[in-house]
Amino acid sequence: EVQLVESGGGSVQAGGSLRLSCAASKLPINNYCMGWFRQAPGKEREGVAIISRIAGIRYAASVKGRFSISKDNAEDTLYLEMDSLKPDDTGMYYCAARSDGWCSLLSPADFRYWGQGTQVTVSS
Repeated sequence: EVQLVESGGGSVQAGGSLRLSCAASKLPINNYCMGWFRQAPGKEREGVAIISRIAGIRYAASVKGRFSISKDNAEDTLYLEMDSLKPDDTGMYYCAARSDGWCSLLSPADFRYWGQGTQVTVSS
């Protein structure tokens, strides 16, 4: 079975940094659109960043310049480097995958596989 497992979340003060990892099992990530999504209590799940051979790399406007998505295809691992964190970045962060194509941050429903999430808390 396909499995995505996130790690690296935690609690930091505003201005701090975290590096999230997503280890994929039985899924060759180079053949998929991979993405990071997040959700705060009472809010809709929102796209943070995606990386795809077809769609390239895209970021939500709110994180552009602060976050960086990358991957290691040989290890089937996805990363999200988060710098200059703000309290508004607080939420559950999820790794997700879907068949490659012109994938979008705005269409989380198109992503077939999801991890369990890792909590990120940023205090002021």
